[in-house]
Amino acid sequence: MPELPDIQVYIEALEARVLNERLERVEFKTPFLLRTVTPPVKASEGQVVRRLRRVGKRIAFGFGNDVWMVLHLMIAGRLHWQRKAGKVLASFVFSSGTLNLTEAGTQHRASLHMAQGEEGVRALDPGGLEPLECTLAEFMAALRRENHTLKRSLTDPHLFSGIGNAYSDEILQKARLSPVALSQKLSDADLERLYEATKATLVWWTDRLRAEAGGGFPEKVTAFREEMAVHGKFKKPCPECGTTVQRIRYASNETNYCPRCQTGGRLLADRSLSRLLGSDWPKSIDDLP
Repeated sequence: MPELPDIQVYIEALEARVLNERLERVEFKTPFLLRTVTPPVKASEGQVVRRLRRVGKRIAFGFGNDVWMVLHLMIAGRLHWQRKAGKVLASFVFSSGTLNLTEAGTQHRASLHMAQGEEGVRALDPGGLEPLECTLAEFMAALRRENHTLKRSLTDPHLFSGIGNAYSDEILQKARLSPVALSQKLSDADLERLYEATKATLVWWTDRLRAEAGGGFPEKVTAFREEMAVHGKFKKPCPECGTTVQRIRYASNETNYCPRCQTGGRLLADRSLSRLLGSDWPKSIDDLP
């Protein structure tokens, strides 16, 4: 799923192409994309884009008549400028060119909401803190509001805006903190380290993705990148210490971590595998085959 760095680079590319341009029409290829009908999509057609902004992991287009079009790409949705690369869900025809929304698979998770004014946009915003704008005190207060694992807390859109599965793994590895550490159990020093790691990771990746796009439209948006330290790197060596990266799987997600850098050598129980292996489940990196 595109997260804060990816969405920010998308928005910058869109600003160069559709800001102050007119949306001529929206061509839907599937009825599943549109989730609201008030105001109608027709209210945006013929209007000029005056604002673009990120709302969590969503991209919001603001038109001159105060109508907003809010896109959520979810896991497999991607944007393409003047080209088609996969199954097209909708085409947004601007006076400057065509933006195509595609989605891999058949689950139809991507969504388009229409909103009226700032109040309508706020209703679509889960309300999490902006991680690159909040203070350390605000960051710590959000984490300590409830006692959850750090992985859950970082990816909760009601606590923090724009952080998902991929970048939370990278943040926690940089902070050298366990994904299952409980937020209310950590020291001020731990949370300050996490705060700095969050900002540094998100800024570094935004800069890198911006440079990769090189002024063009970002066409290689993915949650798995070779330069990542642990996310998607199960069984590969941690770039910091060389220890084999491990994972915890749950539902359709997985958390990757370095057991030496983040958990003091302890292996976290993978629900499915540890249940299957029982007493044979290795407890530390020393027990790995």
